[in-house]
Amino acid sequence: MKSSLEIAQEAELEPIISLAERIGLEPDEIEPYGNYKGKIALSVLDRLKDAPDGKLICVTGMTPTKAGEGKTTTLVGLTQGLGAIGKRSVACLREPSLGPVFGIKGGAAGGGLSQVVPMEELNLHFTGDIHAIGAANNLLAAMLDASILHGNPNKIDALRVEWRRAVDMNDRALRDIAIGLGGRANGYPRETGFDITAASEVMAVMAVARDLHDLRRRLGAITAARSYDGGQPITADDLGAAGAMTVLLKEAIKPNLIQTLEGQPCIMHCGPFANIAHGNNSLVADLIAMKLGDYVVTESGFGSDMGMEKFFDIVCRFGKLTPGAAVLVTTVRAIKHHGAIAVDPRDTDDDGRRAIEAGMANVRRHLGIVREFGVPCVVAVNRRPGDSDEEVELVRRLALEAGAFGAEINEAFAKGGPGAADLAAAVVEACEQPTGFNQLYPDDAPIQEKIETVAKRIYGARDVFFYPAAEQKIAQFEHDGFGHFPVCMAKTHLSLSADPELLNAPENFTLTVRDIRAYTGAGWLVPLCGDITQMPGLGKSPAALKVDIDEQGRTVGLF
Repeated sequence: MKSSLEIAQEAELEPIISLAERIGLEPDEIEPYGNYKGKIALSVLDRLKDAPDGKLICVTGMTPTKAGEGKTTTLVGLTQGLGAIGKRSVACLREPSLGPVFGIKGGAAGGGLSQVVPMEELNLHFTGDIHAIGAANNLLAAMLDASILHGNPNKIDALRVEWRRAVDMNDRALRDIAIGLGGRANGYPRETGFDITAASEVMAVMAVARDLHDLRRRLGAITAARSYDGGQPITADDLGAAGAMTVLLKEAIKPNLIQTLEGQPCIMHCGPFANIAHGNNSLVADLIAMKLGDYVVTESGFGSDMGMEKFFDIVCRFGKLTPGAAVLVTTVRAIKHHGAIAVDPRDTDDDGRRAIEAGMANVRRHLGIVREFGVPCVVAVNRRPGDSDEEVELVRRLALEAGAFGAEINEAFAKGGPGAADLAAAVVEACEQPTGFNQLYPDDAPIQEKIETVAKRIYGARDVFFYPAAEQKIAQFEHDGFGHFPVCMAKTHLSLSADPELLNAPENFTLTVRDIRAYTGAGWLVPLCGDITQMPGLGKSPAALKVDIDEQGRTVGLF
C-alpha cells in the first residue's frame, strides 16, 4: 500500500467552489483559498437558522499510547462510511498545530484511504489561522509591556502579569524565560514564558466565539495582569488591545472547508489540544455543519476523560448542543499496552489474549465515562496491520459485554468508506436511541466541587490535593465573580490519572492540582494537574527529522 502522503498527493480533488455548491452554500458564502480549500462566511447561520439540525456524533477514544490510536483516521473513515451507506455526512476537525506535526505525533489528516485533503497544506500553514491567533496573542503581550514602560497608567503589578506569549512550535526552552534585559529602552526585566499557540486563551476564545462581535467582546474580557493597587484584573480592553486583536482575527474566525478522499465535506477550524486546552474544533464549525449535513462527526482530542469531557461540559454547555452518540476508538495495540504487555510480534497467542483481557479494563472505564453523560456509545476497533482476526473479534466481543451499544471493526485506513460501513450503520442506529444527555455539574457549583467532580467521576480519583497556590487562586476567582465558570482540566493524556506511568484503569489515587489559570475571555478555569505544562517539547527523534524535499521538489516524510 502506498504511503498516506503518496495517496494524498495523487488524489483527484473536487474544486472547492463545486464542493461548496454541492453541499448547499451560496456563492457569497465561500471564499476560495486556492483551488481546494476555502473560508465559509458566518452569514450562512442566519440564512439557515430555520433548517433542521443534523445528528451530532462525538468521536473520542480510550487512553492512547504516545503514538496515538487513529481517532482522526476513524472519524474520516466514519464520515466516508456514512457516505457509503447513503447518508449526508459532514466531518468537523481541529486544525493541525506545527508542534505535533514536527513532534512525535505527525500530521492530523487521517491516514491511508481515510484522509482529509489537501494533506500537505492543511498540516502546514493552511489558511493562516493559527499564525493569526499567535499574532493577536503576542500583540496583547507587547502592548502590556509597552504600557508598563510608558507610565503604567493601569498600575500593573509586574509580578502579577498573567499573560504569556505564544508560538506554534514545541519549544521547551521557552517555557520559562526572562525579558526586558539590556536597559530601560527594552522594558522592565521580569520572568515570563511562552505557551504553544494551541493552548493560548486566544485560541480558546476563537473556538467558542459565535460571531465577530462575540469575538471582540471575549477578547476584551481577557485578564492579562493584575494591579498593584488591590489586585484588580487588568483586561485587554483596559490596555486598548482588543480592537486590534479582533482585526487580526477577522478572517481566522471563518471556518475552513476541505474534503475527504471520497468527497464528503470537512469543516476544519481551530486547534486546541485536549490535554492542555479544551481539545475541540470551533463551535461555529459544529453549528454550520449541523445545518449542512444529516450527520455531523466531530472529534474530541485524546481519551474520553480529556476532549470528550470538555466537549460535553464546555462546548455543549456554551452552544446548547445535544450529542446523539459517541464513538469510542480502541486498538489492539493500546489495549495490550494498558494490559502491561508491549507490542511485540514474538508474543504468543496466549500472551496477547491475556493482555487484551487485562487492558480492556481501560476500555470499560471509558465506556463508564460516556455513560456518565447519558449518551449511547459505539466502540470502533481501529484495525492496524498485524492485528489478527481473533484479536479484533475478542475486543469487539468484550466491548459489547462491557455495555457498548455497538462495537464494529474499522478498516477505513485500508478500504476507505466501505471499510467503515458497518461502523457507520451502528452509529446511525445509536443516534436513533433516546438520549439522557446531561453535564457533570451545574454552573453554580463551587470551583473546588467542579474539579473534584471531574476527578472522581471521570478519572476515578479517590481524593484531590490542592497546592496552596491553587487554593489561593480559587479564593481569588470566587471573589472576582468567576465561580460560575466550567473547569477545563489540564493533565497528561497518557493516563486517567495525572501520572503518565499509571496505566489501565487506576483507582485510589490522589489527583494533585498545583495551579489554576482563569481564561476570562473564553469563560472557563484551567486547573493544572501534576507536572503538565502548556508548552510541549520535542523528543529525541521528532517527526521533523523525516520531512524533506525530493528531487522533484515534492514533500516527503510528512505523515
